[in-house]
Amino acid sequence: MRFLAKLLSAVVPFSLLLAGTAEARDWQAIKAAGTIVAATEGGFQPFNYYEGKQLTGFEVDLAEALAKKLGLKLEWKVVPFDAQLAALQQDRFDFAIASHGYTEERAKAVDFANPHYCTGGQIAARKDGPLTVAALNGKSVGVQLATSYADAAKKIAGIKEIKTYKGDPEVFSALRTKKVDAWISDKFTVKATLDKNPNSGIVAGEMVFVERVSMILRKNNKDLADKLNQALAELMKDGTYQTLSQKYFKADISCRP
Repeated sequence: MRFLAKLLSAVVPFSLLLAGTAEARDWQAIKAAGTIVAATEGGFQPFNYYEGKQLTGFEVDLAEALAKKLGLKLEWKVVPFDAQLAALQQDRFDFAIASHGYTEERAKAVDFANPHYCTGGQIAARKDGPLTVAALNGKSVGVQLATSYADAAKKIAGIKEIKTYKGDPEVFSALRTKKVDAWISDKFTVKATLDKNPNSGIVAGEMVFVERVSMILRKNNKDLADKLNQALAELMKDGTYQTLSQKYFKADISCRP
């Protein structure tokens, strides 16, 4: 699920993202350039991940459709999830689409577009393990570093230990080898992982919270936010969004009232 590869366009080493200077681009500058620069993680299946050397996933396809709707070419940068807010604040790309759930803390640093899907944090554990919030009392939990799932775990009273990992594949491996008692992650990531590992002995458990997920962009870049929101609304209206949702999830994952 995670490969260090170059693909699609300019996938830049993260160290280079933090070098030099840059300025935030407003919509007029992006339109004049004809190219919009987006960041994703490349390790969060089925939303953004690699198949061999090809970057793919629901969010990757959605961003490509958004750029097309805006009449722009799309350039990708693959950036670790826990570094994206800092890199965005340094104007290393125009927006990120990497399953950022809205939190008040994140909203202090970046602006959120309208949500492009709704999900939630879900527990996974061995069949005889802690599959409810109450059952996590006295247990160890694995989560991906710097995620809303890590934040949610910290709020659950009684957890014995929270262990953080670079990504969900590492957490799943730790769960399978009994280094943690449970895993909390996005419910669709849990489903995709378990579908690919039907003999793992791991099953999905109780939902921990509901989450609205959006693209993020530099604060006060209102014109760009408006354009992204407009393009997303048009994709939902013309059926493109529903087609992608069915392709990856066989369900409508949009945020319905």
